[in-house]
Amino acid sequence: VREDTPGGMRYYRHISKGAWPFSTRDHGWPISDCSSEGMKGSLAVQTLPFKCFDNKISTERFQDCVNVSLSFQNPTGGWATYELRRGGAWLELLNPSEVFSDIMVDYDYVECSSSSVVALKQFQKLDPDHRKEEISTAIAKGIKRIKQLQREDGSWYGNWGICFTYGTWFGVEALVAVGETLENSPELQRACEFLLSKLRDDGGVGENYLSCVNCEWNDSKEPQIVNTAWALLSLCKAGWRDQEPLERMAQFLMRSQESSGDWPQQLISGVFNKTCMITYAAYRLVFPIWALGCYRMRILSGHFGN
Repeated sequence: VREDTPGGMRYYRHISKGAWPFSTRDHGWPISDCSSEGMKGSLAVQTLPFKCFDNKISTERFQDCVNVSLSFQNPTGGWATYELRRGGAWLELLNPSEVFSDIMVDYDYVECSSSSVVALKQFQKLDPDHRKEEISTAIAKGIKRIKQLQREDGSWYGNWGICFTYGTWFGVEALVAVGETLENSPELQRACEFLLSKLRDDGGVGENYLSCVNCEWNDSKEPQIVNTAWALLSLCKAGWRDQEPLERMAQFLMRSQESSGDWPQQLISGVFNKTCMITYAAYRLVFPIWALGCYRMRILSGHFGN
């Protein structure tokens, strides 16, 4: 998004210049994690060791994105989605929706907080002197909040994917991004142990939509390709050194692939606001490939946690 909405402050619109929206640029509404993932992806492509395209995003435009990201951080240290938290949870008593839960207030989410922390950390490599102290403070506050959101069993509740395998992947990504390791981070150790506790004999991991509704782990009848991929991504990112369970997970994903190269569509893997389940058909393709690539590069090649 290149410009703020004209007269936006009059209508309590958040600043948007530099952000990425949920849809096209004309959609206009800035979102914290869409902005952060947009910046992460753009930085990743522009720093490839070979030339992909001529029209790179300028440093100034990345600075605009950072400005939006910093403005989205709540006093708690976390990030919500579309706006800052503007009221108390009591407003949920006025929720008129029959589909969505917890929509009257924009809360801190581990996914949005993780994406924002990781993006800010990556921006520092591009422009280390730009708003240096502010960004470092924001990252530190963000990590503190992410740790507060971690559950006693080591997991994080996933708000936009089903469910604890998804949320925990984001928690792990943030901790590793700021240099935490299994040796110095009890939170990271607990997250890995949680995921390993859900590993089945066949190498799969699986939960269903009731995890989101009940806010407690609910096993699926069959292991799920997408859940297994998220768990494997987390363990690879954390640098879990016992290769045996990771090998079982990788073997499960490879066995599950069909002769066409596709993976079968299984249970719903997406969710909005606890109770609205969404099928993301591409998840069954994107995440197994990503997880197997991560396993190959980080474990088989010995690049732990990089």
